[in-house]
Amino acid sequence: MTKASSKSLESQNAQPLIGALIRERRRKLNMTLKALGEAANLSVGFLSQVERDQATPSLGALSLISRSLDVEMEYFISSPAVIRGTTKAGERESFSVDDSSLKYERLGADFAGNTLSSFIITVPAGYQSETVSHEGEEIIYILEGEVTTDVEGESVVLGVGDSLHFRSTRQHSWRNVTDKAARILWTGTVPIFWSGGSAKS
Repeated sequence: MTKASSKSLESQNAQPLIGALIRERRRKLNMTLKALGEAANLSVGFLSQVERDQATPSLGALSLISRSLDVEMEYFISSPAVIRGTTKAGERESFSVDDSSLKYERLGADFAGNTLSSFIITVPAGYQSETVSHEGEEIIYILEGEVTTDVEGESVVLGVGDSLHFRSTRQHSWRNVTDKAARILWTGTVPIFWSGGSAKS
């Protein structure tokens, strides 16, 4: 697996956007958009928008893309590490993909054999995620505000204290149709940040 490129650690002003890095890596592997879409289970239209920086993938979608391109997530972004599995309220650093308004606070640690990922996600008003499906399962718990989830065409509105548990192999997405930001606790069984083998040359 390729370690973080130096580009992903540069300042925001000098850092290429995610789309350029994805396109560069895909072309290096002689992979078409269609092949990447099939490998990541994402639509070609969405991937095309991402590569042209007209759409920003969620962390989950970026994880699917990075695995399909045989690179670690740190190739595209860097996130605060969780030391010894402990985080403190008010001390967690938030991060985003391409300075998106969707903000993440990392709760889960990265260690050998890890099968869980967990984040507190701030979802801005009007946000709509991409539709994805992948191995594993997920739980969404609403901390603040309201989020509408769509799992294989079934929409459920979740308010504070509500939760949803589902298999990630089902087509799913979520959105905030209100005029206020929401905060959710998201936990899934597929590690978002992980260490693999060597990247393909």
